[in-house]
Amino acid sequence: MPRLESCAWSCSCTARGRHKPQLGEAAAGLAAKVGEMLSSSVASPSLTLAGAGARGPSTSSATSSTSTSSTLNLSQHLVQRSVVLFVVGAFMALVLNLLQIQRNVTLFPDEVISTLFSSAWWVPPCCGTAAAVVGLLYPCIDSHLGEPHKFKREWASVMRCIAVFVGINHASAKLDFANNVQLSLTLAALSLGLWWTFDRSRSGLGLGITIAFVATLITQFLVYNGVYQYTSPDFLYIRSWLPCIFFSGGVTVGNIGRQLAMGIPEKPHND
Repeated sequence: MPRLESCAWSCSCTARGRHKPQLGEAAAGLAAKVGEMLSSSVASPSLTLAGAGARGPSTSSATSSTSTSSTLNLSQHLVQRSVVLFVVGAFMALVLNLLQIQRNVTLFPDEVISTLFSSAWWVPPCCGTAAAVVGLLYPCIDSHLGEPHKFKREWASVMRCIAVFVGINHASAKLDFANNVQLSLTLAALSLGLWWTFDRSRSGLGLGITIAFVATLITQFLVYNGVYQYTSPDFLYIRSWLPCIFFSGGVTVGNIGRQLAMGIPEKPHND
């Protein structure tokens, strides 16, 4: 019996000794797994931030390249519109000024009228530049006011507007009235009719009046300094119907500029 008891005791002690290392190994494995989980949870935000930081420069560079290309496209379109408006203004100035000279409404010095189309050399570039400025200004004012002009926006309407403007200028040289006041009132009614038929915008009316006022002042200054002159002046140094021609011309060039600007999407206006 003592031997059996001692043998059982030794076996139990041996078994306990064997269980202790196994428990220690299990605890160590569990601690290692917990450590790995903690380290992965800490490292994942840093990886996310690193990924975001890695994507940030590429996204910003793509955005900057897109904005640069859009700016270049806008600049190219602006230059093209300016060239077209300049050519249109210079050509119309040559044709309409020739009509005024033939009817002896406008008189230039003899040494000047021997040039192209019997007109002064400075008339086409000055009128072309003015047409480019006015044609670019109309769409800008529309966009700034937040009221895009959408009345009769097609080239057929623009061509009819040009035809009416040429007719008004032709009437100023061809029609014979008892006095210039009657002619001026008739041309004023025709000019307002042109605005009402092809424009009908407050910005167009305001810009047309402003253009007529500024152009009349410049013309008065040129005639006063002897650059050229008008026959039978009744409004200081010029004809009283000349502001009507400037008004209708501004509305016409403004419609051309608006039509050319339709290739660019209009920016929304923030009140």
